[in-house]
Amino acid sequence: MTDEHDAATVFLIGAGPGDLDLITMRGLTLLQTADVVVHDRLVAPELVAQARPDALIINVGKAPSKRRFPQAEINRILVEHGTAGKRVARLKGGDPFVYGLGSEEGAALDAAGIAYEVVPGVSSVIAAPAYAGIPITHRGLASSVCVLSGHDLKDAVWQQLPRTGTIVVLMGIGKLAQIVTMVQEVRAAETPIALIRSGTTAGQTVVTGTLANIVERAAAIAPPAMIVIGEVVTLREQLAWFAGAGTAAWFDPAQPISHNNV
Repeated sequence: MTDEHDAATVFLIGAGPGDLDLITMRGLTLLQTADVVVHDRLVAPELVAQARPDALIINVGKAPSKRRFPQAEINRILVEHGTAGKRVARLKGGDPFVYGLGSEEGAALDAAGIAYEVVPGVSSVIAAPAYAGIPITHRGLASSVCVLSGHDLKDAVWQQLPRTGTIVVLMGIGKLAQIVTMVQEVRAAETPIALIRSGTTAGQTVVTGTLANIVERAAAIAPPAMIVIGEVVTLREQLAWFAGAGTAAWFDPAQPISHNNV
């Protein structure tokens, strides 16, 4: 490793999308040697268990509508332990710079004069659709991808949705009906759509349909779930290689779905 790597005290590590095997070798090595592990809610307990037996484990997970730790408090924790000279593994689901607020944590560490390193992770943006048999790009179907957050539907980008390509929405399942209505301003009602819950894990559930019928079909889906919109969803019928908890093209909303958290 370079001197820059050796100088780092805090490591902002992407833990991957859920499957334990999808953390990088660099990320796993740092996790296993850290003095302090600060992890999010969606990081698998089995992955956190890879830490040293004597490591301090701090769960700063943020459940929907239940903010256990404000971001400012998480920043303070990282700065506190980094200042003390501890080797800190900040374990974040997916990639730390893709809706992970890793940039805010990096800025806080920089302001405090603490050396840090960003360890990229496999983002759910690409991994969850892949495990569902849906490539987010495909020759002749989609040459572009638009990734959106479902938190703020008033953001200007929602008023400029692309008319072609794949649309991936994270953190939007709670606003599915609104999102479908907005997308239908630029896409036909028969446009394919998929909802992926607990992607890449044994609890993965996939529900597919069209913009016209997905709201009814998704009645039993609860967060966290991803929305994938576009013609690439049709490839799932051929490419669905991974069998999760529920892999049918669509399900009866009257039947319960396993809501395993990871």
